[in-house]
Amino acid sequence: MTRDELRSKLAEFKLETRGVKDVLKKRLKNYYKKQKLMQKEPINGDSYYDYICVVDFEATCEEGNPPEFIHEIIEFPIVLLNTHTLEIEDTFQQYVKPEINPKLSNFCISLTGITQDIVDKADTFPQVLQNVIEWMRQRELGTKYSYSMLTDGSWDMSKFLNIQCRISRIKYPSFAKKWINIRKSYGNFYKVPRNQTKLTIMLEKLGMNYDGRPHSGLDDSKNIARIAIRMLQDGCELRVNERMHAGQLMTVSSSAPLEGAPAPQMPRYRN
Repeated sequence: MTRDELRSKLAEFKLETRGVKDVLKKRLKNYYKKQKLMQKEPINGDSYYDYICVVDFEATCEEGNPPEFIHEIIEFPIVLLNTHTLEIEDTFQQYVKPEINPKLSNFCISLTGITQDIVDKADTFPQVLQNVIEWMRQRELGTKYSYSMLTDGSWDMSKFLNIQCRISRIKYPSFAKKWINIRKSYGNFYKVPRNQTKLTIMLEKLGMNYDGRPHSGLDDSKNIARIAIRMLQDGCELRVNERMHAGQLMTVSSSAPLEGAPAPQMPRYRN
């Protein structure tokens, strides 16, 4: 089928018609697959996560990022995606005061749009993490509603959060020990190579433009959420595919049972 034929077929079924040919083909194939499954057995909507928490940290950086430079989190955003309505239901954003390199480089300021004044007035990481946990608790995540964390790549959790917890002398939070790496999910679902899973490329291939300011943690998180929504609409079951174990990044098998993250709790301080 040509791209135009695919688009008219998708329009017939009232499905999204934006995206490159491979994406359209996958969308149509999945629609047929879903219809077939529904004839056999009704889908059990209770088994999937109720919410997905999209996180994309911004951290201190220097031009060229010398290997000895220690990255500290300076923005902690969360975008709360309701998997039933496929809409962004809420957002959280707080800035963080860095302790090791309290003065931001000019490169970092121009990249992230976060100014020295913003971080000077911000709380340190343990307090911000406490606020995050309180925000998640108020939304009954891990108690009334099941949820999973989602990031764009492995670095947010395995590197930035891991390093930050050591700097702040707190244990790694249990709610962030497993997550969905959307780059991996996207590559596997649409059958594209890893070099085509950058945020802007994923958006482009799905027929969308970046919305907002690149490298704003909150705007990045919103755009990642838009990709997640489109993938869920296209029939992808986004599921946990990475985890931290004893300080190391590990892969989670796609055949592992689907489990939500635990109710968030403030981690203990390290001895």
